[in-house]
Amino acid sequence: MLLSFLHVRVIVNDRDIYPLPNDKPVVIEVKGDEAKLVVTDGFHFTRPLQLNFKEPSYYNFKIVAAINDLQLLGGSALLVILYLLGFLTGVFILKLLSFLPLLYFLFLYYINRREFIRVARV
Repeated sequence: MLLSFLHVRVIVNDRDIYPLPNDKPVVIEVKGDEAKLVVTDGFHFTRPLQLNFKEPSYYNFKIVAAINDLQLLGGSALLVILYLLGFLTGVFILKLLSFLPLLYFLFLYYINRREFIRVARV
């Protein structure tokens, strides 16, 4: 779900750019024996992935984010529950603890930029 908000693109051999629509496969034809792939959303970049072709073949990849849908939902629920408990009981430490999931998500998004978007083999 998080990747649907980002405009993810694949850069092939530092010159060809292919946009990746949400939940639709994209076929990228590569001329030659080698290809270097980089996936980006403009802010995050993956490490270059070097592909070597010995014979005509194909690779299947899936682009994933460091924060999956279950983590995003669980962190949001934890934030709401802890904040409401702190608001209703008046315990200030619960209100402060409610921001831990948000700080964790911001750490993954801004500080850990190289690992936010990942290329996974299918």
